[in-house]
Amino acid sequence: MNAGSIFQERLDLNATAMAKHILVVDDDALLRRSLGLQLEAAGYRASTAATAEDALALVQRDRPDLILLDVGLPGMDGLEALRRFQQTVDAPVIFVTARRRELDEILGLELGADGYITKPFNPDVLLAHVRAVLRRSARQGEPGTVASEPLVVGDLVIDAAAHTVTIAGSSIELTGREFALLHTLALEAGKVLSLDDLIARVWGAEFSGEPQVVYVHVRWLREKIEVDPNNPQRLVNVRGVGYKLVPQTV
Repeated sequence: MNAGSIFQERLDLNATAMAKHILVVDDDALLRRSLGLQLEAAGYRASTAATAEDALALVQRDRPDLILLDVGLPGMDGLEALRRFQQTVDAPVIFVTARRRELDEILGLELGADGYITKPFNPDVLLAHVRAVLRRSARQGEPGTVASEPLVVGDLVIDAAAHTVTIAGSSIELTGREFALLHTLALEAGKVLSLDDLIARVWGAEFSGEPQVVYVHVRWLREKIEVDPNNPQRLVNVRGVGYKLVPQTV
């Protein structure tokens, strides 16, 4: 990804910051991309994940207002993922799947899904379902937040609700994507996260295979949170593995 593309990505992120956030979980790359574009064209902010495991990690940082979930996923299937989402984040779920077995539909709805749409589908019909579920969700109250308490990692404090970061009491100004990257690392401070993990949780499945987005944002982030960006002590690279956030004290 070139510098112009990254700059446009940052502009797009800021422009959609207040839009309703919809998470698409599907192992079909073409459908993810198509559905993501359709949702964004309709005024929503779309995130994508190829597996339920990646989606569950993503919602810890970035709470969706609605989840579009495939049933036949690799690894953890959609029915089990629905149970896990209900334990993690209070957001409505619509199943979008090629599986047409009545038992799946009945079981999904019995487990608490808010809708069930089979592939292939008419995009206008899907969007109508999305709008209807979001309206119903709004009448019932906003979904619960992932975490209300600030996240403290040594002298670093991240308030996800207020979207603020301080180091030793001093405010640090970050872009939306820099904040997302730092928050993702802070949620598992001291643990190494691979490039694939970071891409899946911060950028989404559509950026798979583009590690340069991580390298560039790590460099920008270090300029803001490190005393000496050329000798980083907080955001540390573990060669051949990934990056980790190391707690620092005053």
